[in-house]
Amino acid sequence: MRKILVALTTAFAATSLLAGCQGGTPGSADKRPQGAAVVVVSGGDAVSPFTTPDQACATGLAAGNTDTAIREFLLGKGYTVYTSPAMNGRGQVVDQQGFGAFGVCPVTLPENMTVNSTGSIDTAGEHLARFVNWLNKEKGVTDVDFVVHSMGGLYSRSAIRVLAATDSPVKIRSLTTIGTPWQGSYLSDYANDQITIAECKGDKFCESDMKLFKGRVQETIAGSGREVNKGFLMGANGKSGWNQFQSGVLDKIPVVLIAGNKFTLPGPANPAVWPNDGLVAEESALAKGIGDPVLPHRRCHVFDDTHSIFVSNQAGLEWKTALTWDPRVFEVVHQAIQDAPKAMEAPNRQGC
Repeated sequence: MRKILVALTTAFAATSLLAGCQGGTPGSADKRPQGAAVVVVSGGDAVSPFTTPDQACATGLAAGNTDTAIREFLLGKGYTVYTSPAMNGRGQVVDQQGFGAFGVCPVTLPENMTVNSTGSIDTAGEHLARFVNWLNKEKGVTDVDFVVHSMGGLYSRSAIRVLAATDSPVKIRSLTTIGTPWQGSYLSDYANDQITIAECKGDKFCESDMKLFKGRVQETIAGSGREVNKGFLMGANGKSGWNQFQSGVLDKIPVVLIAGNKFTLPGPANPAVWPNDGLVAEESALAKGIGDPVLPHRRCHVFDDTHSIFVSNQAGLEWKTALTWDPRVFEVVHQAIQDAPKAMEAPNRQGC
């Protein structure tokens, strides 16, 4: 949730980068149910267009700065891939300029199927669930593997609860979370006065991000920025927050958690802050404080990556240092989807 600071790299450059991300050959995702699809969900404050396996935006980044590289990789592996629409506010997705620009997109879906990426988690989940049901009705999707970035992990968990409660015909096969703040983001902890800026230990990048995020949150009285913190998600002693009310939602769904730890400090530091990916601490992305009633079956992976290409840009790093643009991450995502049918039979908490 930051003010946009830099201009978009040209579409040609983006296409060149993506070409290096597509490992494998088409068709390697065969033997899946005929109605199986991967649904990619972006996170907080994101603006992402709806795309289909054969239609995407004609200018800029084809599926926005969060989903484009992931989508291209998975298409290259032979999956049927849809990206869910998201808008940083109410309304339909519109063409974007600046960093992450895109335009001339195939279809603009209505607001009630578009995630408001600055609104409340549960309202976003309701809209995402409606989008998934629309995929069932209009595209014949019956089985979904969720691949989600950042707060998209919280939106998706809310959507899964809604789908189950309303007897949706869609089965959720797996959930793969990339940089998701399961226990909150330290930036929101600071913005909501739960920690002080002293937790940055003098790190200027951390301090700057905290101040920028707090300014953004202070513009609102509710929504994602007010909810993506430890107090709201974990509650007192981890037993009374939003997470606790999700018990049972993931009982039959294997979950793979992917964290980034590009930013570290020497010596002791608050694990709710360090190491982190520039937005989410490793501890939170790996859901270390989430018990089995909420997250029964999990596997974990950690990469020395930033949260996103925007964070990498801010830090003066290449895009491939971001969780959303790293081929190593994509291979883990691919494996998580392939393993989904038998994942619940495998040992729990591998790498966690």
